[in-house]
This record gives sequence, structure tokens and C-alpha cells, in this order.
Amino acid sequence: MNNPQVHIYTDGAARGNPGPGGYGIVMEWVGKPYRKEFSQGYKHTTNNRMELLAVIEALKKLKNPDTSAIVFTDSKYVADAVEKRWVFNWEKKGFKDRKNVDLWIDFLKEYRKHNVRFQWIKGHNEHPQNERCDQLAVAASKAKSLLIDTGFEGDPKSLF
Repeated sequence: MNNPQVHIYTDGAARGNPGPGGYGIVMEWVGKPYRKEFSQGYKHTTNNRMELLAVIEALKKLKNPDTSAIVFTDSKYVADAVEKRWVFNWEKKGFKDRKNVDLWIDFLKEYRKHNVRFQWIKGHNEHPQNERCDQLAVAASKAKSLLIDTGFEGDPKSLF
């Protein structure tokens, strides 16, 4: 069975960290002239949450189970957690003393539906898709209509 391969480029941003944030996604179907971009902004969040949320949202957009995908991210937090298998140990320990548990649980649910590998790329290094994701994430963080990151564990007063 010839399974299509998708390249996923993601980036997250937060101004103030925590502060207004956003993510950017560029998805390309390998071997076909198919490319889509997505972004979303949030009122109060962190950079790491946006980096991880970008990956989750991209994986949710894969329509067919067992799709082969490579996620290119400039987030060591995300890439190392998966490629070095830390997240699976966190899961076994019930995510005790971990941040962003809500997102890691969502991530694992989506990750297990597909054949996903991660490749870390250096940020702000003139990589065209990564630069585009950064532009999308920053623009999303500055949008007029921002969503509430309900899972953010910051000051509850700042979520409203």
C-alpha cells in the first residue's frame, strides 16, 4: 500500500511568555503541489504550549490513519520529548510534575494514529517553511480575535 507522506512544519510563539501567543503550520504533501497553511492565536499562553499545540493541530488535520509524516520543528522541547521517548516515560508515571499535561495527552492520542517522525531544525536560520511558520505564529498572536487557552496553568485571572 502506497501511503502518502506529509511534511509538517510547525512553530509557536508567545509575546511575554506567558502572554499573547500563536502557532503556525505549513503542511506539504510530498511529491505533489499540495500545500496548506494554518494558524491560530491565544490571549494568554506560553511558547512551549504553542509549539506543542501546533503539532497537535497539524496531526489532527491528517485525514487518513497511518499517514507517514515528518514534523519539522525548531522546538527542542517537542522534538526531544518524542524522539528521545521522554513523553512515553512521563505517560507511564502519570505525567507527575510535568507541565502541559493536557496537551501531551492530546498529542499522544493524535501521534498514535499515524507514523510520525520528528526532525529538529534550527530556528531563524532562513529555512523557508520554518520562517513562514514563525510569521504565521507571530501574526496569529497579534490578531484581534484571540482564543482562550483553557488548559494554561497560569494565573486564572489572566485567562478572562
